[in-house]
Amino acid sequence: MLWVKSFHIVFIASWFAGLFYLPRLFVNLAMVEPGSVAERERLLVMARKLLRFMTLLAIPALVLGLWLWLGYGIGAGQGWMHAKLFVVVLLLGYHHACARLLRRFEANRNARSHVWYRWFNEVPVVLMIVAVVLVVVKPF
Repeated sequence: MLWVKSFHIVFIASWFAGLFYLPRLFVNLAMVEPGSVAERERLLVMARKLLRFMTLLAIPALVLGLWLWLGYGIGAGQGWMHAKLFVVVLLLGYHHACARLLRRFEANRNARSHVWYRWFNEVPVVLMIVAVVLVVVKPF
């Protein structure tokens, strides 16, 4: 079980790195001057690659988490686990929202400012704090 838990933590940390960084690329994309085609294209390539990579990291993170929960019974029937699962659903929604925002940038249809993306970038930080507190403290 400790091997599964260790790799779960590694993949979660790696997935979060992408969740933290991709919106930073969106900030930069939102600030690109209208005539800076090369800069825009370079940032789009980086964002596409990062989204693919973080999606590949999310899959084993989720599979290993399910293995811990369903296979070993960690948190089964406990309130903190239900709350953590809700946080995971929110993170999956955030991941999906990042993919949709990237498609809007690719279509040159971004309607948001760099300031909005700076605030959007804080969402996974808050969700990570909540998830860690739920897992470590088990408040209910």
